[in-house]
Parts: sequence; C-alpha cells; structure tokens
Amino acid sequence: MIKILEKYPIISLLLFVIVMLGFTIDAIPVTIMEARNFISAREMLTDDHWILTTMNGEARYQKPPLPTWITAIFGYVFGMTSVLALRWPTLLFVASIGILIYLFSKKLELTKSHSLINGFIALSSFYIIGITFEAPWDIYAHGFMLMALYQLYLMFQIKKTAVFQSLLFVLFLAASVLSKGPVSLYVLFLPFVLAYGFTFKFKGGTLHFLKLFSLLVFGIILGGWWYFHVRIADPETFTAIAERETSNWHSYNVRPFYYYWSFFIQTGLWTIPAFISLLYPYLKTRVIHLKAYRFSLFWTLFAVILLSLIPEKKSRYLMPVLIPLALNIGFYIEYLVREFKNLKAKKETLPVYFQFGLIGTIALLFWIVGFFLAPSFTTSSWLRFIIASIVLAGIGFYIYKNLKAKNIKTAFYLVIAFMLSIGLLVLPLAQLQSQENYKPLSELASDSLPLYSLDGIAPESIYNYGHKIPRITTDDGIIIPEEKQFRLLTISSKPEDIAELAKLYNIEFIATYDMNFSDRDHKSRLVNQLYKLTLK
Repeated sequence: MIKILEKYPIISLLLFVIVMLGFTIDAIPVTIMEARNFISAREMLTDDHWILTTMNGEARYQKPPLPTWITAIFGYVFGMTSVLALRWPTLLFVASIGILIYLFSKKLELTKSHSLINGFIALSSFYIIGITFEAPWDIYAHGFMLMALYQLYLMFQIKKTAVFQSLLFVLFLAASVLSKGPVSLYVLFLPFVLAYGFTFKFKGGTLHFLKLFSLLVFGIILGGWWYFHVRIADPETFTAIAERETSNWHSYNVRPFYYYWSFFIQTGLWTIPAFISLLYPYLKTRVIHLKAYRFSLFWTLFAVILLSLIPEKKSRYLMPVLIPLALNIGFYIEYLVREFKNLKAKKETLPVYFQFGLIGTIALLFWIVGFFLAPSFTTSSWLRFIIASIVLAGIGFYIYKNLKAKNIKTAFYLVIAFMLSIGLLVLPLAQLQSQENYKPLSELASDSLPLYSLDGIAPESIYNYGHKIPRITTDDGIIIPEEKQFRLLTISSKPEDIAELAKLYNIEFIATYDMNFSDRDHKSRLVNQLYKLTLK
C-alpha cells in the first residue's frame, strides 16, 4: 500500500483529504466565522452584492471577497443550505497545501518518499484542518500565498523571471491579498524570503531582483483593487470599519510576546516530533540535507517571531507557521525511518515509543467511548460505532506491532490511517449528539410572518434561518416595522425595550430557540427568544 501511495503522491494527498473529510465534514456545526462567509455568499446570490459585500443586509468590508465569491459559486451549484458543499472549497485548499509542500520538498532535492511524508504531516496537522472552520478566509490567503512562493522559489533558483512563472506569481499573490489583505505577506511571504536569504543567499543580478520586486508590487496592487474601489464607493462605512479593525491589533486579545512559544502544539498528532525537529543541535548531524533543514527551521522561527511582534494574538494566527513546520518535522521523521532500528540510547527511542504508542493506545481503546455515548445511539449509529472501533483497534494493533519491529515508516502511515478513520468513521457520530434543547431557527423559515431581531442575532443563527433578520434597534432608538403583526427574536431580554414595544403591541412569547448543538462550550448568543407582536 505504501508503494502505491509513493507511486502516485499527488493523487494520494488529494484523496486523503477527500476521503477523510469530503463526505463527513458537515457533522461539525457551522462556526461564527464560517456563518459570516456563508451569509455574505448567500447575499451575493440573492441581492447581487458581489463587490460591496454585505452580511444580513449591512456592509461587511472587514474581509475581502475572493473566498466568499468561491463559496457563492459552490452555493449556486449545490445550494446554500448544503454545509458539505460550502466547505468543499476549503478542503480543496487544504489538499493544495499538502500537495505544494510535497512539490516544495522535491525542489529542495528531498526524496520522493521524504517529500510525501512532509505532505501528509501538513494534512494531518490539527490547525491546518481546523482553520477551515474557525477562519475560512485564512486557508485561502495562505493557500494562494504558498502557490505564489513556489513560483518565487523557482525564479530564485533559475535566476530568471520567466513569463509563465512571473504571471502565476502575480496572480497567486493578488489572490492571497484579495482573500485576507496583507496578512499572508507578513506571516508567510516575509519569513520565507528571510529564510531563503539566510540559507541559500540571494543569487542573480540587480536587474533580476528589480524585476522580482516589480512583480511583487504589481501583485499587491492587483490584489488591492477591491479596497480602492470600496474606499471610493462607500468611503464613510469603509473608513469606520478600517479604523475599528486597525484598533483591534493594539487593543483586542493583546497577549505577551511569548504567547506563541508553544506553537508546535498546534500540530496535534505531531506535537512531540515537532518539538524535537526544532532542536537544531540535535538534528543538524542527523539530517541528510542540512541546508534544506536550516531553510525550513529559519522559515518557521522567523514566522513565529514576526507574529509575536503583533500585540493582538490568537491561536489560529499560527496556522501559516505549520506550513514550514511540516517540512521541519519531516526531517526528523525521515531520520527515524532511516535510522531508528540502529538507535540504542533511550533519550532517542523513548520519545518515539511514546509518540506512536500513545496514538496506538487511543486507537485500541476507542471502543470505551461507547459507554458514554450509548444512551443516545440509534441502531445505525451503533453500527457505525462498532465499525469505527474495529478499524481503529486494528490500526492500534499494527502500530504497536510495527513499533516493536522498529518499522517507523509503516507506523507513520498507520498514524495517517488513524487520522483518516477518525474523519471518515468517527466524525459523523458527533452529529448524533445534539443536546436536548437544541432547536434550529430554520424551523421558522416557512412561516409567512416577517421576522425581526431586537438586539442583533448571531451569524450562525442568521445562516441557519436562511434569510436576513433585520434589526429594529439602532443607536437612535427603535425602528417600528410597517407590518401590523410580526415575529421578534431577542438574544437577551431588555426590559426597557420590551416595555417600550408593549405600549404599541400585544406581545406573545412563542418559544426559545437554542442553537447550541452541544452542552459543552455553551454560548448564550446562540439562545434566542421568539415573540409574536400584534399592533394594538
């Protein structure tokens, strides 16, 4: 099986993502960031707001529109209610990152086997997958930027700005800017250029680098056209949003400089190998391609340092760091594949036994989860759970077997099979565990009475409802709807506002709509009270 994967590496990486998540990813509830993207995409289709983007009928200029355009296209073809279809574009970009890391590795003169390992490490890293739900714009911005960097690397190496590569570089760079502004330029492009300069040195004439610089400027300008257009078309709103977003960098989620120092944990399964791969004094005599290892290490560390300089810090901002880190981890895994059978020192073998042994143990003991989930299982879910338990137990058994035989390469691919099985077989079980009071707003979509909100509704709820939910409160007070009878949603009951409305309307409480899919991590903003108001 491993030989087949190595024979068709690009297809293997693509199919891994599709099989792992392509048919089950809708089991995860829509997140707030996704909902904003989905709502804006829906309003592109229903209201033709393709340039001056909106969310719930209000201007939404915080993020550029390219990811939303892509989402809207998939929504047009497959329907805006299909969460599975709307998530497919982000999955394809996840796959592109794994494929590009493989191609990068090949250009770094690593073996085909080593390069494929690097690609699989990236695709099984926690936050490279998780970012597709938490911040869908990021995966597009960094995916396009990695495509641009691949072309830049080729131009660095050949010392020429070939027409085709220059065109691709500009287009991919512009697409990244049109996905999330200059973010990827700072956290992916700049660390890459610094790492390349420190490792390989810049070679070529002055004219060559002037051409590269002009391509960079042209790509940024091409990607920035939307910002210029919105600035001219709606200057007041754009300025207000820009000022608010800029101020967040200095006043919102401010963390200390060292906040990102545990960045290697974001790889999930590869936390221990990630940490060891950063120990340059240990690995520098053990890797075959020292210069390539230095490049990935510098790229990783420069990205972390640059991120640390920004006052506003969030865990998801670390996602681009995992791209060069996957290359870095690959050097350590390749060393183990090559030399583990000859290692005797416990300080080298114990971390490996713990890393793979822990995953093997989780796989073997997964069936214990059934005791906690059994009360809510149906016959079909029991069948899925039993199949998942058997498959994972088999994977765990063979991980231990190959670990005992010191066959690290097979153990590595069994970990990849573990990850694939979790996505394909276990993830759908999460969809069966909704909390008792779960009540979606989509139930209201068929009612002919207009629906308004009193104090704003969470984006997840608006997306679930399927239409806009206009807000009747503004900074100047309450806007009285034209209809004599309508429905009203509130997140938190405000006695003064309800009392004001009670002067004009008979108010009848209808129900509570709790959009929290699980009791874990309960969010009050997802709980809405529904009232029916009738003019007196």
